Amino acid sequence: MPRRLITHLRHVDFAVPDYDTQVEFYKNTWGLTPTDTDSGLSFFAAEGSPEQYVIRLRRSKEKRLDLLAFGAASQQDVDALAERLIAGDQKLISEPGRLQTPGGGYGFRFFDVDGHVVEVSCDVAARKHRKIDEREAIPVRLAHAVINSPDIERTKAFYETYLDFDLSDTLKHPAMGEMMHFMRCNPYHHNLAIARAPHSSVHHVSFEMRGLEEWLRAGGRARRAGTEKVWGPGRHMAGDNVFLYFLDPHGNGHEFTYGIETLDEDTWHPHVYDLGQPENQDQWGLADPMDELIAKKLFNTPDPLFQAPPV
Repeated sequence: MPRRLITHLRHVDFAVPDYDTQVEFYKNTWGLTPTDTDSGLSFFAAEGSPEQYVIRLRRSKEKRLDLLAFGAASQQDVDALAERLIAGDQKLISEPGRLQTPGGGYGFRFFDVDGHVVEVSCDVAARKHRKIDEREAIPVRLAHAVINSPDIERTKAFYETYLDFDLSDTLKHPAMGEMMHFMRCNPYHHNLAIARAPHSSVHHVSFEMRGLEEWLRAGGRARRAGTEKVWGPGRHMAGDNVFLYFLDPHGNGHEFTYGIETLDEDTWHPHVYDLGQPENQDQWGLADPMDELIAKKLFNTPDPLFQAPPV
């Protein structure tokens, strides 16, 4: 495999009107650890991850995805990525430089083809993390993010061309065509996926658990807290991971997962999975079929596009 400029998904940043309720959700329902706070900003870490934070929350009158943040290996790679985007007439929000967020680092922001804000950084200080104990139902790490797009082929091409993502698999509906592309920037089956929807928005963010027991216990905690369950429990065909989807207090999709497939990238060839076959939705057959009503809940509300957050 050629060397990629992007190494992994770092964090996902949201803005919400009901800030206090969302803080409570991440802390007590979702099992993340509050770290830093700063005038309407809160940062949440996953105890098993060296990332300074996996979720940033901003108080705002407007609900939105603020940004997706990815890691790079070096300042040279960050600069090379910025140069690649400029050469392709893509719009940078900031030039590469020192970051003022927890852990510092070196990076920059830009718009993807759909108008979402993306940040790439390197040299962020590692957070002291730990091994998650047996039956401790808290996330180990941020697993992946899925974004909605009305033109998934165009979005896929952008992330392949400018960020070195590769296609792992595709979901196809017999009547509606290609519905989701699973993309990777390392050997995990997917770090990013692109779902077909009427507008650009967040589909869901996913958090890896220690094991099946911890995954089930986390889902039970969310149910007892009154969190709306959208889909699951089940096991995907693409990626082979288990799934439990919920909606946060603002309607953003959140997933507890475990066991995502690690690929041999030198020999892997993408599959096209027919969603008309039930086992391609859920290998176990425990989850309800992914029908129109479930799909619409994960369409979410449209994000403001080509608008950079204030911080």
